[in-house]
This record gives sequence, structure tokens and C-alpha cells, in this order.
Amino acid sequence: MASLLRTAAALAPPPSSARETRRPSCAASLACSRRAPASPLRAPPLPRPRRLGPDEAAHTATQFLCRYMRRDGHEGDGRTQGQDEPIMFGPDDDDGAKIPTQVETLVRGTATVDAPEYKPLPDLDYLQELLAIQQQGPRSIGFFGTRNMGYMHQQLIEILSYAMVITKNHIFTSGASGTNAAVIRGALRAEKPELLTVILPQSLKKQPPESQELLSKVQNLIEKPQYDHLPLIEASRLCNMDIISKVQQVICFAFHDSRLLMETCQEAKNMRKIVTLFYLD
Repeated sequence: MASLLRTAAALAPPPSSARETRRPSCAASLACSRRAPASPLRAPPLPRPRRLGPDEAAHTATQFLCRYMRRDGHEGDGRTQGQDEPIMFGPDDDDGAKIPTQVETLVRGTATVDAPEYKPLPDLDYLQELLAIQQQGPRSIGFFGTRNMGYMHQQLIEILSYAMVITKNHIFTSGASGTNAAVIRGALRAEKPELLTVILPQSLKKQPPESQELLSKVQNLIEKPQYDHLPLIEASRLCNMDIISKVQQVICFAFHDSRLLMETCQEAKNMRKIVTLFYLD
């Protein structure tokens, strides 16, 4: 009986206290995990690629692009088939300037690409006006304008013409009423008849009676009897062109729908004249 009890005691499982001493507690496990954190998994380092120079990288990328184009059937014409050298596609001009390709631009960056320098065209009107300001000497000035002008506008033009003549500027104008008549009256007030020249589109007898009385006081009067057979609009256009060819500056008083005067100002600009245009509307 005693031997059976000893055998049963030997085969019995150990008490709970013995098992607890073998398993660590939760607090102990947490402390151990804090003291010894698990090391993260790291991938093995990749071999570092060799750094290519700009020329070598551009050459390699160009070869890759050419192989890709041959593979997709974009070789171009039949003359380039069977060539092993890379094909460079550039502009058609042969001015000697080397323009980088798109591949070279991507590889080398935009710092090596020569951007075309933008040179704005000079403002001829601004330069001519600046030159006229610097030149303080007398000039030859042509006056043009509409016939349909109020009394106050005519007074202002008379004052302007008078001021131009007393400052020794030579005035050129035509013989119509309105603007031309105001210019003539202002120039005659300056009492310097040699600085006033009136060019008529036709002969004097073709002018209105009220204009003939004023024109009789002008010393330098140029008639155009060869244009008597032409319509007045055509004769006036030729007369304006003649005046523009003799002056350095043009002063015009017009409305926006004054077609002949607008054409005259544009022709003066084409001839590199200084044009000052006053709109009356």
C-alpha cells in the first residue's frame, strides 16, 4: 500500500505554485518587452549605382530612345534602316548653332539649354518723340484737320499755330475751311509770312469764295491746277501726301470716322513722321 502511494505521488502533476514559478507573469513579460524591443526587419542594402557624367548619361539615354523607336517601328524612312549608330533628330536649319534635344534637356537639366533672348522691337513713335523733345530747334510742321469744327476749337488752333510760328517753326497746311483756315489765321497773326506755306489740292479758282479771300493774304501759296479734273477727295489725298513729304511732324484734328484724315496720319507714320492726333469726338 505504501509503494502504491509513492508511485501515485510520483506520477501526480506538480502543484500550481510550481507551474507559476516556471511561467513569467504578464507584468514581467511587459517589462522584458520594454527593455528589449524587437529589432525591425531591414532589407539588405542595394548596391549604389555608379554616377554617370552629363555626356555619358545623354549618350546612354539617346541610345535607349533610338532602340525604343526601332522596336516600335518608328525608324523613319528606309535610308536609316540597318544603321547601328543612334539617330539624332534636330531642326532643319544649318546655322551652326547646336540645339540640345529633349533627351539632353531632361538629363542635363534646363541650365544648359540656351533660351532664345527676347529682344523687343523699339517703339519708333516713342523714340521719335524723345528725339523731337531733345531737338529744341525749329521744325517743319504740317497741320491737317476736319472742316466741321466749332468756334472754340478754331480759336485753340489759332493760338497753337501762332505759338508755333513765333517759335520759328515752319507751318504747312492746306486751304480748306475749318482747321486749315484757323491755322492760316493764327500764322498770319505772328507776322512772319515766310514761315507759312499753303498747298492747295487744286487751283485757287476751285476754292470757295470765303477761302479765296483768306488765301490772298498768304505769301507762299502753291496751287495744283493739274488736279482740277480729279474729284476733290482724290486731289485732297494727293495734296496731303505732298505736305507730309515736306514736314517733320504732323498735327491732326479729326473725328474717328474721318477716313481721309486717318489715312493721312497712317501714311505719315509709315514715313516715320512724328504724328500728334487730336480726336474731336
